[in-house]
Amino acid sequence: MRLLPDAESFRRLVDGSLTGVGPALARGVLAGVAIPYGAVVGLRNRAYDTGLLGIRRADVPVVSVGNLTLGGTGKTPLVSWIARAYRRRSRRVAIVSRGYGALAGEPSDEAAELAVVLPDVPHVADRDRVAAVARAVAGGAEVAILDDGFQHRRLARTVDIVAVDATDPDGCGHLFPRGLLREPVAALRRADAVVLTRASAVAHERRREIHAAVVRASGARPLVWLETDHEPVGLRGLDGALRPLEWLAGRRVAAFAGIGNPAPFRAMLVGRGAAPLGFHAFPDHHRYDASDQHRLGAWGAGLGAEVLVTTLKDMVKLSPEAFTLPVVAVEIALAPLGDAAPLERLLDDVWRRDGVES
Repeated sequence: MRLLPDAESFRRLVDGSLTGVGPALARGVLAGVAIPYGAVVGLRNRAYDTGLLGIRRADVPVVSVGNLTLGGTGKTPLVSWIARAYRRRSRRVAIVSRGYGALAGEPSDEAAELAVVLPDVPHVADRDRVAAVARAVAGGAEVAILDDGFQHRRLARTVDIVAVDATDPDGCGHLFPRGLLREPVAALRRADAVVLTRASAVAHERRREIHAAVVRASGARPLVWLETDHEPVGLRGLDGALRPLEWLAGRRVAAFAGIGNPAPFRAMLVGRGAAPLGFHAFPDHHRYDASDQHRLGAWGAGLGAEVLVTTLKDMVKLSPEAFTLPVVAVEIALAPLGDAAPLERLLDDVWRRDGVES
């Protein structure tokens, strides 16, 4: 169990937190590697733009939810919010994903998490997302939500929604591997909506700056903009019990997470009066083996913690038998800070855009 995992070390390297000659040289090397990476990304996008690479259409509207950066931007709560919006409209919706990081025959982290909060919404995972949508349609879906789909251009989408994390909107300002950008910010010209997540973590002036940068990157084309927060709504235990957030009040806690950007999760705990006695950050999509789990329990007990706190994405990979301390996961929901009606209208409009009567 590593105190400073690869993902956290890499983020500190590319955002400049690691100083000195060694990190500076490493950033220079990464900048050189980013040049051919950017060239490949550009050629691939041009091939799709010009029709050199074919794009397949689905039989139902496809709502893509994605991002421009690696790591956690709060995309899963957004997917959940959109799925619930369609369920409120009595639409049969399915979530489609690549199933990144999943072992054979098992759901991915995000699929397992969404199954907890959206038990009535089917999730189809397949590396071939064209085939996955076809399976969803065969199962009765009227609309498909393509999870992490912004860069997956082989499947035509009716609407492209991009999540941007207010705490790191431009992926440290560089393409991977020098930074965290999957593609240049000019790719926002393909977007129909941008949802700013964790917006209250930054000042209003900073939000205005991010909005202006998004407008510039998108070529000033019409774009739905919505600022949102990640709102903790409750605690789910390994024992299956549901608890209110107030259950943590006065308890000594230790926390851990294996997500792309763990800093906002830790800050949320501190802001809720549950400052952890210790915090372990694992690599994104970390798979907790029996040794990890037993050592986490011993670590928490050694700190004098009464409870271990993690994310729902992590909890679905844990075994109740491995812990003597209670383990709870903070369930997060997307909370719009402004008028969500424009985004809701965009979701309602997909059938007209797709040429299908609603």
